[in-house]
Amino acid sequence: MSIQTKPVRLAGSVMDRSRHVCAFFNSKEEEYRVLLPFIKEGFEENHKAFHIVDPAHRAEHLRTLEAAGLEVEPAQAQRRLEVRVWEEAYLREGRFDQNAMLALIEEVLKGGKEQGFTLTRLVANMEWALEDRPGVEDVVEYETRLNYVLPKYDDAVC
Repeated sequence: MSIQTKPVRLAGSVMDRSRHVCAFFNSKEEEYRVLLPFIKEGFEENHKAFHIVDPAHRAEHLRTLEAAGLEVEPAQAQRRLEVRVWEEAYLREGRFDQNAMLALIEEVLKGGKEQGFTLTRLVANMEWALEDRPGVEDVVEYETRLNYVLPKYDDAVC
């Protein structure tokens, strides 16, 4: 773990040492109004961006990042931006497995450091948890366990 010299901001506030935030939004417009400055700040600081999105919104997500002035294709080519859909993260093998997801989070955060990024900014949409999906009953326990994993890292997770 290293100490960041520049503050990490989300929704107009500085994220302190605990950089795990659960946010709820009323609309996609509100979600991007809050998250885009956080994402853009990460691009400006040359942080790794790892996003997990609804598969139905992946193309829209990439277009929104482009419209915000972010160079999506070069960032993806450099592995500076990685965008996965739910089935490539939370719902691998058709169900939510909290152990597999915790392992993925650690892999992503360690991997960002190994790639030379000082920080990874992870943005994950979890609307799938509102659906009747196998394993969804483990989401609260997963979020609790995640709070024991994330303090080992300086990275920001929303």
